[in-house]
Amino acid sequence: MKKIIIALYYLIFQYLPVGKSYKKSSKIWWTIRGAACKKIFKHCGENVHVQRRAYFGSGKELEIGNNSDLGKNCEVPSNIKIGNNVLMGPNCIVLNANHEFSNVTIPIIEQGMRESKRTVIEDDVWIGYGVTITPGRIVKRGTIIGAGSVVTKDFPAFSIIGGNPAKIIKMRK
Repeated sequence: MKKIIIALYYLIFQYLPVGKSYKKSSKIWWTIRGAACKKIFKHCGENVHVQRRAYFGSGKELEIGNNSDLGKNCEVPSNIKIGNNVLMGPNCIVLNANHEFSNVTIPIIEQGMRESKRTVIEDDVWIGYGVTITPGRIVKRGTIIGAGSVVTKDFPAFSIIGGNPAKIIKMRK
Protein backbone atom coordinates (compact mmCIF):
# COMPACT_ATOMS: atom_id res chain seq x y z
CA MET A 1 0.00 0.00 0.00
CA LYS A 2 2.84 2.37 0.89
CA LYS A 3 4.39 1.89 -2.57
CA ILE A 4 1.07 2.81 -4.19
CA ILE A 5 0.82 6.01 -2.13
CA ILE A 6 4.42 6.94 -3.01
CA ALA A 7 3.64 6.34 -6.68
CA LEU A 8 0.50 8.49 -6.45
CA TYR A 9 2.48 11.25 -4.71
CA TYR A 10 5.17 11.37 -7.42
CA LEU A 11 2.73 10.90 -10.33
CA ILE A 12 -0.09 13.21 -9.19
CA PHE A 13 -0.06 14.75 -5.70
CA GLN A 14 3.25 16.60 -5.99
CA TYR A 15 1.85 18.56 -8.94
CA LEU A 16 -1.32 19.75 -7.23
CA PRO A 17 -1.48 23.57 -7.08
CA VAL A 18 -0.04 25.55 -4.20
CA GLY A 19 -2.90 28.04 -4.05
CA LYS A 20 -3.19 31.00 -1.71
CA SER A 21 -3.47 30.33 2.00
CA TYR A 22 -6.68 32.37 2.30
CA LYS A 23 -8.52 30.23 -0.27
CA LYS A 24 -10.37 27.05 0.68
CA SER A 25 -8.87 25.19 -2.31
CA SER A 26 -5.36 25.57 -0.82
CA LYS A 27 -6.40 23.61 2.21
CA ILE A 28 -7.63 20.79 -0.05
CA TRP A 29 -4.27 20.44 -1.85
CA TRP A 30 -2.27 20.62 1.39
CA THR A 31 -4.61 18.09 2.97
CA ILE A 32 -4.17 15.63 0.10
CA ARG A 33 -0.37 15.91 0.09
CA GLY A 34 -0.32 15.82 3.91
CA ALA A 35 -2.50 12.71 4.09
CA ALA A 36 -0.21 10.93 1.62
CA CYS A 37 2.89 11.93 3.58
CA LYS A 38 1.38 10.69 6.85
CA LYS A 39 1.21 7.25 5.20
CA ILE A 40 4.71 7.53 3.69
CA PHE A 41 6.89 9.11 6.41
CA LYS A 42 8.14 7.32 9.51
CA HIS A 43 6.65 10.22 11.53
CA CYS A 44 4.58 13.14 10.29
CA GLY A 45 3.39 15.66 12.90
CA GLU A 46 0.27 17.79 12.88
CA ASN A 47 -0.15 20.79 10.57
CA VAL A 48 2.72 19.74 8.28
CA HIS A 49 2.80 21.42 4.87
CA VAL A 50 4.45 19.60 1.99
CA GLN A 51 4.70 22.14 -0.79
CA ARG A 52 4.39 21.48 -4.51
CA ARG A 53 7.09 19.26 -6.06
CA ALA A 54 8.87 18.47 -2.78
CA TYR A 55 11.07 15.41 -3.27
CA PHE A 56 11.94 13.07 -0.39
CA GLY A 57 12.89 9.75 -2.01
CA SER A 58 11.04 6.86 -0.41
CA GLY A 59 10.45 8.90 2.77
CA LYS A 60 10.55 5.69 4.79
CA GLU A 61 12.88 7.06 7.51
CA LEU A 62 11.80 10.69 7.24
CA GLU A 63 10.58 12.30 10.47
CA ILE A 64 8.96 15.74 10.53
CA GLY A 65 7.51 17.50 13.55
CA ASN A 66 4.44 19.65 14.11
CA ASN A 67 3.89 22.91 12.19
CA SER A 68 6.80 22.25 9.84
CA ASP A 69 7.16 22.74 6.13
CA LEU A 70 8.91 21.10 3.17
CA GLY A 71 9.41 23.98 0.74
CA LYS A 72 8.34 24.13 -2.86
CA ASN A 73 10.77 22.23 -5.14
CA CYS A 74 12.90 21.16 -2.18
CA GLU A 75 14.89 17.95 -2.18
CA VAL A 76 15.56 16.15 1.10
CA PRO A 77 16.84 12.65 1.78
CA SER A 78 14.45 9.94 2.89
CA ASN A 79 16.20 9.67 6.27
CA ILE A 80 16.18 13.31 7.43
CA LYS A 81 14.83 14.34 10.83
CA ILE A 82 13.04 17.69 10.93
CA GLY A 83 11.83 19.14 14.22
CA ASN A 84 8.81 21.27 15.13
CA ASN A 85 8.12 24.73 13.68
CA VAL A 86 10.63 24.49 10.82
CA LEU A 87 10.21 26.79 7.82
CA MET A 88 11.90 25.66 4.62
CA GLY A 89 11.97 28.02 1.67
CA PRO A 90 11.67 26.95 -1.96
CA ASN A 91 14.44 25.17 -3.86
CA CYS A 92 16.39 23.91 -0.84
CA ILE A 93 18.58 20.84 -1.13
CA VAL A 94 19.69 18.64 1.76
CA LEU A 95 22.31 16.08 0.77
CA ASN A 96 22.94 12.79 2.54
CA ALA A 97 25.93 11.37 0.64
CA ASN A 98 28.89 12.42 -1.44
CA HIS A 99 31.22 10.85 -4.00
CA GLU A 100 34.40 9.16 -2.85
CA PHE A 101 37.47 10.87 -4.29
CA SER A 102 40.40 9.92 -2.03
CA ASN A 103 42.29 7.70 -4.52
CA VAL A 104 43.81 9.91 -7.21
CA THR A 105 44.84 6.87 -9.31
CA ILE A 106 41.20 5.90 -9.92
CA PRO A 107 38.70 8.16 -11.72
CA ILE A 108 36.18 9.68 -9.28
CA ILE A 109 33.28 8.14 -11.21
CA GLU A 110 34.68 4.66 -10.44
CA GLN A 111 35.23 5.24 -6.68
CA GLY A 112 31.58 5.03 -5.69
CA MET A 113 29.82 6.90 -2.92
CA ARG A 114 30.71 7.64 0.67
CA GLU A 115 28.53 6.32 3.46
CA SER A 116 25.19 8.11 3.82
CA LYS A 117 24.92 10.56 6.74
CA ARG A 118 21.66 11.64 8.41
CA THR A 119 20.91 15.36 8.69
CA VAL A 120 18.97 16.65 11.68
CA ILE A 121 17.14 19.98 11.67
CA GLU A 122 16.10 20.86 15.20
CA ASP A 123 13.05 22.91 16.32
CA ASP A 124 12.29 26.53 15.34
CA VAL A 125 14.60 26.77 12.31
CA TRP A 126 14.11 29.02 9.28
CA ILE A 127 15.85 27.88 6.09
CA GLY A 128 15.85 30.52 3.35
CA TYR A 129 15.39 30.19 -0.40
CA GLY A 130 17.85 27.97 -2.27
CA VAL A 131 19.90 26.76 0.70
CA THR A 132 22.15 23.70 0.27
CA ILE A 133 22.99 21.62 3.34
CA THR A 134 25.80 19.07 3.05
CA PRO A 135 25.55 15.51 4.46
CA GLY A 136 25.35 14.89 8.20
CA ARG A 137 24.76 18.44 9.41
CA ILE A 138 22.94 19.19 12.65
CA VAL A 139 21.08 22.49 12.28
CA LYS A 140 20.59 23.58 15.89
CA ARG A 141 17.46 25.00 17.48
CA GLY A 142 16.51 28.56 16.55
CA THR A 143 18.94 28.85 13.62
CA ILE A 144 18.21 31.09 10.64
CA ILE A 145 19.96 30.23 7.36
CA GLY A 146 20.08 33.03 4.79
CA ALA A 147 18.96 32.51 1.20
CA GLY A 148 21.47 30.84 -1.11
CA SER A 149 23.74 29.66 1.70
CA VAL A 150 25.81 26.48 1.55
CA VAL A 151 25.98 24.88 5.00
CA THR A 152 29.16 22.78 5.29
CA LYS A 153 29.53 22.62 9.08
CA ASP A 154 27.47 22.81 12.27
CA PHE A 155 26.78 26.06 14.14
CA PRO A 156 25.57 26.89 17.66
CA ALA A 157 21.87 27.20 18.48
CA PHE A 158 20.22 30.55 17.66
CA SER A 159 22.81 31.42 14.99
CA ILE A 160 22.01 33.55 11.98
CA ILE A 161 24.22 32.15 9.23
CA GLY A 162 24.75 32.88 5.57
CA GLY A 163 27.13 32.71 2.63
CA ASN A 164 29.07 30.13 0.65
CA PRO A 165 30.39 28.51 2.71
CA ALA A 166 28.04 29.62 5.47
CA LYS A 167 29.43 31.51 8.43
CA ILE A 168 27.92 33.15 11.48
CA ILE A 169 26.50 36.59 10.75
CA LYS A 170 25.26 37.15 14.28
CA MET A 171 23.58 35.39 17.18
CA ARG A 172 19.85 35.72 17.95
CA LYS A 173 20.53 35.74 21.68
